[in-house]
Amino acid sequence: MDSFSEVLENVKKYCKEDNGVSDIGYKRWIDVLQPRGFENKTAYLASPSEFSRQMIYDFYLDVMKRGFFEAMGFDVEIDITVDPTLDPRYAKAENDAVKFNQVLENEKKLEQAMESGKYSLTFDNFIKGKSNELAYAFCYAVAGKNDNNKLNNTDIFNPLFIYGDSGLGKTHLLKAIEHKVRHDHPELNILYVTGEAFTNELVKAILDKNTTPFQDKYRSCDFLLMDDVQFIAGKESTQEEFFHTFNELYNNGKQIVLTSDISPSKIQKLDDRIRSRFVKGVQADIQPPDFETRLAIVKRKAELLDISMSDSVAKLIAEKIKNNIRSLEGVVNKIKALTMFTNEPVTYSMVQRIIRENAVSSTPADITVDKIMNDVSVAFNVSPEEIRSPNRCAPISLARKVFIYVVREIKGLSYAQIGEEINRNHATITLNYQDVKKMMDKNADFKETVNDIIKNLKEE
Repeated sequence: MDSFSEVLENVKKYCKEDNGVSDIGYKRWIDVLQPRGFENKTAYLASPSEFSRQMIYDFYLDVMKRGFFEAMGFDVEIDITVDPTLDPRYAKAENDAVKFNQVLENEKKLEQAMESGKYSLTFDNFIKGKSNELAYAFCYAVAGKNDNNKLNNTDIFNPLFIYGDSGLGKTHLLKAIEHKVRHDHPELNILYVTGEAFTNELVKAILDKNTTPFQDKYRSCDFLLMDDVQFIAGKESTQEEFFHTFNELYNNGKQIVLTSDISPSKIQKLDDRIRSRFVKGVQADIQPPDFETRLAIVKRKAELLDISMSDSVAKLIAEKIKNNIRSLEGVVNKIKALTMFTNEPVTYSMVQRIIRENAVSSTPADITVDKIMNDVSVAFNVSPEEIRSPNRCAPISLARKVFIYVVREIKGLSYAQIGEEINRNHATITLNYQDVKKMMDKNADFKETVNDIIKNLKEE
């Protein structure tokens, strides 16, 4: 490693890919850490607040130590100091310590609500409806596989393949299986991993010229729960390794549960031998939730965050946001933040404003990828064929990036799915999406152009 900063970045990457670190936990507590030095096998770090420092010590110290061991090859102690100037809100509070501490206290309450066990991804916290009841039932059956009275009845669910659009609860169901099995059978070895993390681990093992630990890890588990398995498609070495891992587990009666944004038959560049194994067991799709389910989700989320919300407000959210559970929860999270930071009551007009600000479409399913392609093409005076082409000249490249961003924002497609539309790999799509976000932050005119495209698409 060239520097301690580089080491820390690798540790953060390790933590981000760890199945025990939530997105909230990573963004709020780990990603904000800054390097201060390394001496006598001790990593000296800085955190923006005492609360965030304590969160590391209480919940994330072990995973960070594992990350340092992975990066450096030996055990490392961690020493964290507090530097409030690292928090961008410090400047916004005009360096007023009292005002800044109040900001931190409010955020502490919000994070405690978000991170609390009562909002963990369990079966109890999964809202069932017509759109997901079959997937829920299958996952619950699999979670009880090792109960003596259920063992024989669950063999047909191996593998279990759950598919549906992004944001509909697939990860929740995987985590619910993991939670229940760990609780009921702590002696079992359960592995949750994303297709991307599985690929990255294999690449590192190959580079280290030692794949044995990788193979031992995945072929010795009792439950393999893989999220976004479509990510392995088109990656020859990953598919080869997954094929043998699948066979080893399946032949030994171990449970395999997989999720994907699309059904096995529609995953492009997937080896036929793997596809045939995906359909050996049972498949279940998850559809966008109906109104009753959306309303139940909103009310449950409000209850967990201790938000007093009228029925009319809850119904407004459920009526306006139809295709993505994450968007439903995002609006409720924003309501919680506003009520805490501004003491503004939860009113009908406030929620209408939040929905407009989040640019949530009431009918995103009606907006096709081709429609988005055409509108972006018109806006940038290029043709759809040029956007799909390998041409890398500046105007076409920019239009291509905006298309990627708009499709992601409106349709919620995975990076892999967008890549299939314009024949680009996952990594390229990811980078292009991030490029647009950065350009929008830096250039107000560009941001207005992109937002106008999105607004026009939703209003047509």
